[in-house]
Amino acid sequence: MQVVIHAGAHMTDEDRLINTLLANRDLLAEIGTDVPFPSSYRKLLRDILNAVAENGITEETRANVLSAIDHDAGSDRLVLSNQAFFGTPKMAVGQGMFYPAAETRIEAFRQIFAHDELELFLALRDPATLLPALFAKTPHDTMADFLNGVDPVQFRWSETIARFRHTFPDMPITIWCNEDTPLVWAQVLREMAGLDPHAAFEGEFALLQEIMTSAGMKRFETYLASHPGMTETQKRRVISAFLDKFVKDEEIEEELDLPGWTEDLVESLSEAYDEDVYEIERIQGVNVIAP
Repeated sequence: MQVVIHAGAHMTDEDRLINTLLANRDLLAEIGTDVPFPSSYRKLLRDILNAVAENGITEETRANVLSAIDHDAGSDRLVLSNQAFFGTPKMAVGQGMFYPAAETRIEAFRQIFAHDELELFLALRDPATLLPALFAKTPHDTMADFLNGVDPVQFRWSETIARFRHTFPDMPITIWCNEDTPLVWAQVLREMAGLDPHAAFEGEFALLQEIMTSAGMKRFETYLASHPGMTETQKRRVISAFLDKFVKDEEIEEELDLPGWTEDLVESLSEAYDEDVYEIERIQGVNVIAP
C-alpha cells in the first residue's frame, strides 16, 4: 500500500487540502484511494509518535491504526494529513533548522507501515512570514528566544529537504511553495490522491473562491466554460491573470508587526527563500510542483 503523509508545513494549509479530498471520498474510493477523517487518526498517531521512543512500534500498531480509521482493505493508497505530524509550532524550529525532530517522526511512520511505501508531501512557506506566524503560536516572549538566538537568515528549507533525502533516500518527496498554492492547487490534490492528471474533481477551484472577488470568480467560471479543453499550464495562466485583477488583497496580504522585523529583513529573507527553492529543485529525487 502507498501511504501519503501530508505534514503541513505549519501555517500553510489549515486543512483545506484534506477537506477537499474528503469531499471527493467516493470518487477516490473508486480508484483505490482511502481518505479517512482526520479525527479518526490524529490523536492516535500523535500518541504513538510521542511514545515511540519509550514503547517502540509493535506488530499490532499498523493493524490498530487501520482499524481506527476503518480502512478499506481493497484500497492501495492511504492519505493521512496533519500539520502537527512533525511536532507543535514551538517544535517547528530548533538547532538553526526547520523541524529538527522530523526524521524521528518519519522513521516512526516507516516502522508503523513497514511493508508499505511511504510518500511525503510538504508545502513550504517564506520564512519572512512563517517564523512570525509560528512564534505567535508559542509561549516565547521574544523571537530571539523562539529561535534560540539563531539569526533568522540561517533557516533554510533546502537544508531540511536535503536531510530528508539523505536519511530516507528511497522515500518519494513532493513539495511546493505555499505562495504558489492558488496556481498549483489542482495538481497538488491530484498527485496526493493518485488521480489522473486530467481527472475532474469537486473543489478544483475552491481556494480561488476564498481569495478572488465574487465578480471575478463569476467571470473566471464563464471564461472556463467558453474555453473547454485547456491544459493545466493554460489554466494556470488564466488563474494568474484573473488574480491580478480580482484578488482580495486582504486575503493575501500579511501585516508583520514584530519588534526588529524590519522591511529590510523581510526582503532579505524572501530573497533568500527564492534562492533556496532553486537549491531544492536541484536535489535529486525531489518532486517540486511549481507554476
